[in-house]
Amino acid sequence: MDSQTITVARTPPSPHLAVSVAGQGPLVLMVHGMGGDRHTWRAQMKALAQQGFTAASVDLRGYGGSGDIEGALDFHRDFGADLLAVLDHFQVPRAHLVGLSMGSRVARSLALRHPERVASLVLADSSPGFDAMGADEVDRFIAERSAAFQGGQVPASFGMDQARAMCAPDAAPEALRSAAEAMQRIRLKNYLAVLVASTRQDRGDRLEQIACPTLVITSDQDRVYPEPVTRQLLARIPGVAHARIERAGHLSNLEQPEAFNRALLAFLR
Repeated sequence: MDSQTITVARTPPSPHLAVSVAGQGPLVLMVHGMGGDRHTWRAQMKALAQQGFTAASVDLRGYGGSGDIEGALDFHRDFGADLLAVLDHFQVPRAHLVGLSMGSRVARSLALRHPERVASLVLADSSPGFDAMGADEVDRFIAERSAAFQGGQVPASFGMDQARAMCAPDAAPEALRSAAEAMQRIRLKNYLAVLVASTRQDRGDRLEQIACPTLVITSDQDRVYPEPVTRQLLARIPGVAHARIERAGHLSNLEQPEAFNRALLAFLR
């Protein structure tokens, strides 16, 4: 499967967006996590294209081949606008959205704010947001996750350190490599802007109002969003379907791509 990269051009100050695309059929748009980019969906791109879908994975603003974040980031409005721009580029009224971690929170946000554009949701290794954190906890959370960047640089070991912390202990070397490469590619100014905006702003979403078919994918060894967190999604989203990936940590689409793809395709069919 050969994918092509397209650029979604936009009127400034909205940045251009880099999108990988393969196949033909109903559009499935995949959204990466906070430390990822569009390349982390390669296995899903191939599987979807082979099964009669147009598979697309986007670099959100500030990531990969997309333009930088300019000014203050509005987590819901700006990332939602990025997804809408991709749907408009493909001239489709709505699409299936697949997100991992932060990407699933972006997808969930769009489904609540623009339900007419979302055919279905897949929320992988996700959470309901940061409602449970008080202001002091949010400050500590941001400080802890910014501590690695003293001196304003991304350490050479950052990508692999993060990959090992997120993946299951016995993750395959290829999964670790793919995750580490994506996280090492972050542009620090953009990454920190997303960290702050995501944590402070992703609060108060009414999951009970999600109206489209929804699949929640959880992992048995996810240390970032463990079972007590993911249970909240399952309890609050009406009619939700659930798939549990075994022997996977927080990056289930990379760690167990075949199991992830089976769950995804069974839901979309």
